[in-house]
Amino acid sequence: MENIDIKPFSLIGIQTRTNTNGISQLILDMQGLWGKFISENIAGKISDKIDNTIYAVYTDYEGDFTKPYNAFIGCRVQKLDSIPHGLIARSFSGGLYTKLIAKGNLLDGIIYDKWKHIFSLNLNRKYDADFEVYGEKATNFLDAEVEVLIGVHA
Repeated sequence: MENIDIKPFSLIGIQTRTNTNGISQLILDMQGLWGKFISENIAGKISDKIDNTIYAVYTDYEGDFTKPYNAFIGCRVQKLDSIPHGLIARSFSGGLYTKLIAKGNLLDGIIYDKWKHIFSLNLNRKYDADFEVYGEKATNFLDAEVEVLIGVHA
Protein backbone atom coordinates (compact mmCIF):
# COMPACT_ATOMS: atom_id res chain seq x y z
CA MET A 1 0.00 0.00 0.00
CA GLU A 2 1.22 3.44 -0.89
CA ASN A 3 -0.33 6.89 -0.99
CA ILE A 4 -0.21 8.78 -4.30
CA ASP A 5 -1.57 12.05 -5.64
CA ILE A 6 -3.94 11.67 -8.60
CA LYS A 7 -4.49 14.57 -10.98
CA PRO A 8 -8.04 15.44 -12.13
CA PHE A 9 -9.30 13.31 -15.02
CA SER A 10 -12.36 12.76 -17.19
CA LEU A 11 -14.00 9.56 -18.42
CA ILE A 12 -16.70 8.56 -20.86
CA GLY A 13 -18.63 5.34 -20.34
CA ILE A 14 -21.69 3.82 -18.67
CA GLN A 15 -22.94 3.58 -15.09
CA THR A 16 -25.45 2.00 -12.75
CA ARG A 17 -26.57 2.59 -9.16
CA THR A 18 -25.67 -0.18 -6.69
CA ASN A 19 -24.57 -0.87 -3.13
CA THR A 20 -22.39 -3.30 -1.19
CA ASN A 21 -25.04 -4.00 1.46
CA GLY A 22 -26.69 -6.67 -0.68
CA ILE A 23 -23.59 -8.45 -1.97
CA SER A 24 -25.51 -10.66 -4.39
CA GLN A 25 -27.17 -7.54 -5.88
CA LEU A 26 -23.78 -5.83 -6.18
CA ILE A 27 -22.38 -8.83 -8.06
CA LEU A 28 -25.38 -8.89 -10.42
CA ASP A 29 -25.16 -5.13 -11.00
CA MET A 30 -21.43 -5.25 -11.75
CA GLN A 31 -21.71 -8.32 -13.97
CA GLY A 32 -24.47 -6.55 -15.90
CA LEU A 33 -22.45 -3.35 -16.24
CA TRP A 34 -19.30 -5.19 -17.37
CA GLY A 35 -21.39 -7.37 -19.70
CA LYS A 36 -22.89 -4.31 -21.36
CA PHE A 37 -19.50 -2.57 -21.57
CA ILE A 38 -17.96 -5.57 -23.34
CA SER A 39 -20.91 -6.79 -25.46
CA GLU A 40 -21.74 -3.32 -26.78
CA ASN A 41 -18.05 -2.49 -27.35
CA ILE A 42 -18.38 0.73 -25.31
CA ALA A 43 -14.61 1.33 -25.36
CA GLY A 44 -14.70 1.23 -29.17
CA LYS A 45 -17.34 3.98 -29.25
CA ILE A 46 -15.12 6.44 -27.36
CA SER A 47 -13.13 8.23 -30.04
CA ASP A 48 -11.14 10.66 -27.88
CA LYS A 49 -9.76 8.13 -25.39
CA ILE A 50 -6.19 8.54 -24.20
CA ASP A 51 -5.39 4.81 -24.35
CA ASN A 52 -7.06 1.41 -23.93
CA THR A 53 -7.05 1.48 -20.12
CA ILE A 54 -10.48 0.82 -18.59
CA TYR A 55 -11.56 2.44 -15.33
CA ALA A 56 -14.21 1.14 -12.95
CA VAL A 57 -15.11 4.06 -10.68
CA TYR A 58 -17.31 4.09 -7.59
CA THR A 59 -18.72 7.50 -6.76
CA ASP A 60 -21.70 9.52 -5.54
CA TYR A 61 -21.80 7.61 -2.25
CA GLU A 62 -24.82 8.23 -0.03
CA GLY A 63 -22.63 7.47 2.99
CA ASP A 64 -20.07 4.73 3.40
CA PHE A 65 -19.63 1.63 1.20
CA THR A 66 -22.77 0.00 2.63
CA LYS A 67 -25.01 2.74 1.23
CA PRO A 68 -25.98 3.19 -2.46
CA TYR A 69 -23.41 4.59 -4.88
CA ASN A 70 -22.75 4.79 -8.62
CA ALA A 71 -20.58 2.26 -10.42
CA PHE A 72 -19.13 3.63 -13.66
CA ILE A 73 -17.04 1.85 -16.30
CA GLY A 74 -15.30 3.85 -18.99
CA CYS A 75 -12.16 5.17 -20.60
CA ARG A 76 -10.13 8.26 -19.88
CA VAL A 77 -10.41 11.10 -22.40
CA GLN A 78 -8.54 14.35 -23.02
CA LYS A 79 -11.70 16.43 -23.23
CA LEU A 80 -15.45 16.04 -23.10
CA ASP A 81 -16.30 17.68 -26.41
CA SER A 82 -17.71 14.59 -28.10
CA ILE A 83 -19.84 12.23 -25.98
CA PRO A 84 -21.24 9.33 -28.02
CA HIS A 85 -25.00 8.80 -27.90
CA GLY A 86 -26.05 6.63 -24.97
CA LEU A 87 -22.85 7.22 -22.99
CA ILE A 88 -22.16 9.64 -20.17
CA ALA A 89 -19.19 11.77 -19.19
CA ARG A 90 -17.77 12.13 -15.70
CA SER A 91 -15.00 14.35 -14.36
CA PHE A 92 -13.13 13.54 -11.18
CA SER A 93 -11.15 15.98 -9.08
CA GLY A 94 -8.31 13.64 -8.15
CA GLY A 95 -6.55 14.02 -4.82
CA LEU A 96 -4.83 11.73 -2.34
CA TYR A 97 -5.34 7.99 -2.90
CA THR A 98 -4.14 4.80 -1.27
CA LYS A 99 -3.04 2.39 -3.99
CA LEU A 100 -3.42 -1.36 -3.64
CA ILE A 101 -2.79 -4.07 -6.24
CA ALA A 102 -5.01 -7.08 -7.01
CA LYS A 103 -3.03 -9.89 -8.70
CA GLY A 104 -4.13 -13.21 -10.13
CA ASN A 105 -6.93 -14.70 -12.17
CA LEU A 106 -9.72 -12.16 -12.72
CA LEU A 107 -12.20 -15.00 -13.12
CA ASP A 108 -11.36 -16.22 -9.59
CA GLY A 109 -12.69 -13.04 -7.97
CA ILE A 110 -9.45 -11.24 -7.15
CA ILE A 111 -11.18 -7.84 -7.37
CA TYR A 112 -13.97 -8.89 -5.02
CA ASP A 113 -11.37 -10.32 -2.62
CA LYS A 114 -9.33 -7.11 -2.75
CA TRP A 115 -12.41 -5.03 -1.92
CA LYS A 116 -13.24 -7.32 1.04
CA HIS A 117 -9.70 -6.65 2.27
CA ILE A 118 -10.12 -2.89 1.73
CA PHE A 119 -13.39 -2.88 3.71
CA SER A 120 -11.48 -4.39 6.66
CA LEU A 121 -8.76 -1.71 6.62
CA ASN A 122 -8.82 1.36 8.82
CA LEU A 123 -8.48 3.90 6.00
CA ASN A 124 -9.61 7.50 6.44
CA ARG A 125 -11.76 7.26 3.29
CA LYS A 126 -13.27 10.29 1.55
CA TYR A 127 -16.08 8.36 -0.20
CA ASP A 128 -15.76 10.70 -3.16
CA ALA A 129 -14.41 8.47 -5.94
CA ASP A 130 -12.60 5.14 -5.69
CA PHE A 131 -11.49 3.25 -8.76
CA GLU A 132 -9.92 0.21 -10.37
CA VAL A 133 -7.49 0.61 -13.27
CA TYR A 134 -7.47 -2.15 -15.88
CA GLY A 135 -4.35 -1.30 -17.85
CA GLU A 136 -1.95 -3.33 -19.95
CA LYS A 137 -1.14 -5.66 -17.03
CA ALA A 138 -4.82 -6.66 -16.82
CA THR A 139 -5.17 -7.88 -20.41
CA ASN A 140 -4.24 -11.47 -19.45
CA PHE A 141 -7.30 -12.48 -17.39
CA LEU A 142 -5.49 -15.51 -15.94
CA ASP A 143 -2.54 -13.49 -14.60
CA ALA A 144 -3.82 -9.94 -14.22
CA GLU A 145 -2.64 -6.99 -12.19
CA VAL A 146 -5.23 -4.33 -11.39
CA GLU A 147 -4.61 -1.14 -9.45
CA VAL A 148 -7.28 -0.29 -6.86
CA LEU A 149 -7.21 3.34 -5.68
CA ILE A 150 -9.09 4.50 -2.59
CA GLY A 151 -9.66 8.22 -2.00
CA VAL A 152 -8.41 9.20 1.47
CA HIS A 153 -8.17 12.35 3.56
CA ALA A 154 -4.70 13.85 4.01
